[in-house]
Amino acid sequence: MTAPSTSVTIRRATSADTVRLVSVLVEAFFDGPVADWLVPDHDDRRAVYHRYFALALRHGLDHGHVDTTTDRSAVAIWYPRHEPAPSAPPEHQAALEAATGRYAPKFTLLEAMFDAFHPREPHHYLAYVAVSPDQQSRGIGAALLGSYHRRLDALGLPAYLEASSMRNRRLYLRLGYRAGPPLVLPTSGPMIWRMWRGPAGAAGPAAFPITEPQPRRRAR
Repeated sequence: MTAPSTSVTIRRATSADTVRLVSVLVEAFFDGPVADWLVPDHDDRRAVYHRYFALALRHGLDHGHVDTTTDRSAVAIWYPRHEPAPSAPPEHQAALEAATGRYAPKFTLLEAMFDAFHPREPHHYLAYVAVSPDQQSRGIGAALLGSYHRRLDALGLPAYLEASSMRNRRLYLRLGYRAGPPLVLPTSGPMIWRMWRGPAGAAGPAAFPITEPQPRRRAR
């Protein structure tokens, strides 16, 4: 079991951290069943991931909350979801297609599935958490999430995420999350584990909220 590190200092990320944190995201997510499904060609994957995660990090800095460590070896991108999110504006789809090229249909499908099965109950959403591969298994990821969990506990708010591997699923279970009904990506895609962490004070892990496929709200 990986214990949270007591020597990790967490701070809020800024645009000055972009280059390093995009690299951390790319390396952390480069291997795995979701990566193999999204971009099967390894020669393409690194370039596509650099563009995609640059887009994701920029969006997080502009619209969410991004935490990192003092050595920038880890990053977590959170979004407050006090009500269902509106549909992404047309420029987001254009930027996604520009970043992912011929792989855009699968990236678009992945985002659409995540949106359709997102809990409606107010919460904070962990879109991405990544630790540089050479720093993994040292408790850095648990410390990074623990810092944000304490903020949520003080506010009495739950958290939600999608785990892309059994290894990550086990970590989140240890951090107080409960696994909900999984999603299975089409065309022989992998399983995604939807996970929910209840607010502080709950007796044991909170039950996963009832969700059902829902249409996206129109952007205002």
